[in-house]
Amino acid sequence: MVSRNIPPTGDRQRPRRSCLAVPGSSPRFLEKAQGLDADHVFLDLEDACAPPVKEEARHLVVAALNEGDWRGKTRAVRVNDWSTHWTYRDVITVVEGAGAALDCVVLPKVRDAAQVGALDLLLTQIERTVGLEPGRIGIEAQIEDAAGLVHVDEIAAASPRLEALVFGPADFMASLNMKSLSVGEQPPGYPADAYHYVLMRILVAARANGLQAIDGPYLKIHELDGFREAAGRAAALGFDGKWVLHPGQIAACNEVFSPAQEDYDRAELILDAYAFHTSREGGARGAAMLGEEMIDEASRKMALVVAARGRAAGLARTAAFEPPGS
Repeated sequence: MVSRNIPPTGDRQRPRRSCLAVPGSSPRFLEKAQGLDADHVFLDLEDACAPPVKEEARHLVVAALNEGDWRGKTRAVRVNDWSTHWTYRDVITVVEGAGAALDCVVLPKVRDAAQVGALDLLLTQIERTVGLEPGRIGIEAQIEDAAGLVHVDEIAAASPRLEALVFGPADFMASLNMKSLSVGEQPPGYPADAYHYVLMRILVAARANGLQAIDGPYLKIHELDGFREAAGRAAALGFDGKWVLHPGQIAACNEVFSPAQEDYDRAELILDAYAFHTSREGGARGAAMLGEEMIDEASRKMALVVAARGRAAGLARTAAFEPPGS
């Protein structure tokens, strides 16, 4: 049973433009990641750790969380999925050892809501045992196969701890028998975007439940043009960010998932203009013109999204609104 009586105290709006994967078994990478400009860093106990070193990696991750300088970053750990025998011990070791320095747990290969509920319950028990605030640690759920996508609505509503849904393209491609070995790229011979439905389905489920939506990795780590193209498709749909596997992808990722300066300025102008024109001073009108464009309440809602992302990215306005007649 999901502990719905435990209110979430995390932040569903944490910046997640770039989500850097860091092997939990590598002390060198764990140290290097602390100085990189990624919004979000997850220390990986799953695919990045070979079976013989998974237990050792848990303790390296605990030490890195407790002793490292992760200021300005969301701190997460990806545990192994529930079909393995490692999951419960991953969660217990990491949360008992470094729960106060942990923001989220990434749960891979989520196939139904019960798997999220099981993690929620385990986290609650550990938090209460070690004296952490119940509900503080968030969950990010990876959708990585056909079953997960079929149940994505139930998964997205499974726990108040949920902060994001994450697309896992490699396992998803395998689950569909897709004819491609290039993770993050379009399969050869297909004339359209093979991932459009998948990404939109995840995005709709996320937004319906107040969650963020994160695209998965692009494995050709030195092909930045291909990375930008893949990231651009997800950003155009409305995704909040993307996984990065190499430091060289971080700057491009942050750029793609931040609004352009021109768009940010326009969004702020729309907000100012709408606030003015709907006031008594501005005539209390529900719709007005800003340059050659009519703006209304729907325009305001769209501008809020772009303005919020621009502010989070640290953009500064370069244009000011001037009321008519001023």
